Amino acid sequence: MTDKKLPMRQVYIVSDGTGLTAEALARSVLSQFEIPFQKIRYPFIDTPEKIQEVTEHLRQNRSHDAPRPIVFSTLVKPELLSILHQADALHIDVIQPLISKLAKELGTQAKQEIGLSHQQAASGEYEDRIDAIQFSIAHDDGQSHANLEAADIILLGVSRSGKTPTSLYLAIQYGLKAANYPLIPEDFERGRLPSVLQPFKRKLFGLSINPVRLSQIRSVRLPNSKYASIDNCRYEIQEAETIMEKEGISWLSSTNKSVEEIAATIVHQTGIGKRV
Repeated sequence: MTDKKLPMRQVYIVSDGTGLTAEALARSVLSQFEIPFQKIRYPFIDTPEKIQEVTEHLRQNRSHDAPRPIVFSTLVKPELLSILHQADALHIDVIQPLISKLAKELGTQAKQEIGLSHQQAASGEYEDRIDAIQFSIAHDDGQSHANLEAADIILLGVSRSGKTPTSLYLAIQYGLKAANYPLIPEDFERGRLPSVLQPFKRKLFGLSINPVRLSQIRSVRLPNSKYASIDNCRYEIQEAETIMEKEGISWLSSTNKSVEEIAATIVHQTGIGKRV
């Protein structure tokens, strides 16, 4: 580790599809380095003409004294990749090395056609995922108690602890019907779960959060309110965790976790994964 401040590096994310896979990989890898990165995204690069334009941009955007750019790519067609490699850069090809290894292991050639993964998604699994999203929206923040028996999981926690984004992520990424329900002062006074949730205790999973962080989040929404005060946040978190412990409900703190981490942890701990 050096104390010298390193220059910003340009990172190009090039894909013949949405680029989400390449971007997720780049984000995960780059987070290990304390260097500033400027990300430039090029999705849907699926023709020689388009990849040639990207290659030219790479050449033009690099100044003579700047370090060479870093390119994360998920291009399926080798001919497109060969054009991209004409640019002077550190090339990190995500798909091609895996295809080569699998082809050798399986003893057959890959199709190497663009869009096959999306064709596979256009199936009953895709419709199930849409149903899960609609279910999660309808059952957000305790809006509806109807058909809770159809829920794969019901997230529980105080307001602004991360229930809504996690529910939607579980629906979008895993195809899970995720409802969420807020714990409110009336629940703390009773010291137990809302009666509507009692029949579904086995489906419950709790989210908690550091009171200071909760106060910061709530202050953006309602500054200088009792709702956002640190004392009230401490009270609500303590009472919510007490109820979850009393009822035997598994829970985790969302304080220092991304939505992706929270969702993956829930799926792992509960064993309900149905990845689309």
